[in-house]
Amino acid sequence: MNNFVQVGEQLRFTADVDRASGEAFVLGAYFLVSTTAVKTGEDGVGRRVGVVRLPKATGAVTQFQKVYWDATNKVVSTTATGNRLIGAATKAQASADTTVEVCLAGQPV
Repeated sequence: MNNFVQVGEQLRFTADVDRASGEAFVLGAYFLVSTTAVKTGEDGVGRRVGVVRLPKATGAVTQFQKVYWDATNKVVSTTATGNRLIGAATKAQASADTTVEVCLAGQPV
């Protein structure tokens, strides 16, 4: 196939701001997790699908519960209102836990 470009699990992007390795963010229509540190204006790679560990808002999470990205506080939340669906938790987390493993859905948010 002569028109294939890439698998699409990770996407190239031009950083709108400095991004740390592992930093989660929304860029355009996609929720991405930067695979390396990248400076503003440089090209980076963002993971779009897969299981990643991300910072979590206070509150318990059940296994396979839908989770959402709270862009204001830069945390995963179980609250849909005002947030974007990013996937589902792969295991339960207690309210006080500070991170959650998320299977990224990969669809535009």
